[in-house]
Amino acid sequence: MKRIKLIFSIFTVLIAFSCSESYLDKQPLDTINTENYPQTAAELITIVNGAYQPLQWPKLYNLRMWTSDIMAGNSIVGAGGGTDGIETQNMSNFVTQPDNAGVLDLWRGPWPGILMSNIVLEAAPSLNIDENIKNRSIGEAYFLRANYYFILARYFGDVPLVTKPLSSDDDLFPARNPVSEIYDLIISDLKNAIQLLPTKSSYSQQDIGRASKGAAYGTLAKVYLTLGNYQETVDMVTQVEGLGYALNLNYASNFDINNENSQESIFEVQYASDGGYSFWNNENQASWTSPFMGPRGSNFVGGSFGWNQPTQEFINQYEAGDLRKDVTILYEGCPDFDGKQYQSSYSLTGFNVRKFLVPLSVVSSYDNSPLNFPVLRYSDVLLMKAEALNELGQTLQAETYINMVRNRAGLDNIQSGLSKNDFRDAVLKERRIELAFEGQRWFDLIRVNNGQYGLDFLHSIGKTNATQKHLLFPVPQIEIDRNPKLLPQNPGY
Repeated sequence: MKRIKLIFSIFTVLIAFSCSESYLDKQPLDTINTENYPQTAAELITIVNGAYQPLQWPKLYNLRMWTSDIMAGNSIVGAGGGTDGIETQNMSNFVTQPDNAGVLDLWRGPWPGILMSNIVLEAAPSLNIDENIKNRSIGEAYFLRANYYFILARYFGDVPLVTKPLSSDDDLFPARNPVSEIYDLIISDLKNAIQLLPTKSSYSQQDIGRASKGAAYGTLAKVYLTLGNYQETVDMVTQVEGLGYALNLNYASNFDINNENSQESIFEVQYASDGGYSFWNNENQASWTSPFMGPRGSNFVGGSFGWNQPTQEFINQYEAGDLRKDVTILYEGCPDFDGKQYQSSYSLTGFNVRKFLVPLSVVSSYDNSPLNFPVLRYSDVLLMKAEALNELGQTLQAETYINMVRNRAGLDNIQSGLSKNDFRDAVLKERRIELAFEGQRWFDLIRVNNGQYGLDFLHSIGKTNATQKHLLFPVPQIEIDRNPKLLPQNPGY
């Protein structure tokens, strides 16, 4: 077996630190020699844990994924003004260039996780270890690799397809593969993960938060919905329904640090206190959502950097009586936050995000928020099924699934008998409200009607710079300079 050469120095950091929250917040039990494959179950688990860790980083779910709601028109950057968040301002104003720092983060963010997943998939089958650990680890690697590639495919289209750890004998500068081939791998990986992963309910408390069979089914449903394969979407969601998930009684429970990995949670990025690492480094284990989104100057939460300020247009989408509004948004006259009144002067728009804030009475510093980030919730898959059934011409059946989400929010059933087009608009609006600021809206905009749905919406709110080319990001110029095989650049850049 050829020894593996790890190409980037950052990968040694992945091995040196495991991920957060129960199984993720432990130091590794064994030291991994980066020149060799793992030999024991403990070493294998350490590398699997390393494959989760890039999800936690600012390049993905700790910043860039949720700031996509800003680009999608739900909010503005806010922050400290001037050049604070200039890369996100440019992305949201659709003047993005190949040297944009946010684009570079999103390009680079998934690759360490893909590498760790590839090491597991290469090494694990030959290990003489407990079969349950082996199969689970392989299933986790398939699931994680699929998720990382799903991120890349939706943001960039064609990307390199790397399915094994690279050795010194390999081409270290791969070309881009057609996005259709990337989706073929994603679907294959998720099908493999479904076969190998345990159900969420079978995990011990120590391992809660790992990928499960339901997470693989639910992610595959989203992949199929993205590709317009509606019957397959329905089939996958039906499998999720049979695994014991349920909506939490209260919408707010999804964002309560005392209710993480709940019955509604299908997959979430695990966070904990930082464990002594710098808050601004990748090794940090704490969440950025609360300090970044806290109202600037409010002293509501640690940090209060004032990012991600909802727009008036977004606020106008709430129906009277929607219980999600007071959970999701801070506005003048809203219920007090931790005994403090909100003032519209805290924000450029008069609004701030509430759903991810952890009050100072719970976490007294800016750099120790343990709040997990939701990647896939049961309400999301119910709305996926509603959308897919409608596209299949089964609109009456689809009403059941959108109504489950609406009723939990305190709203009446949707008007019965809507046309297919009107129901599609209704379910997309429901997704916008239900999943607000969870990094889902942008992907909904660009997948419907080949992205024309998104362009029409963006133009309607004044983002007239948005054109077809902006449905994909440019490949970062610094990466092209290092690897000309990444050319041609995405059209229009």
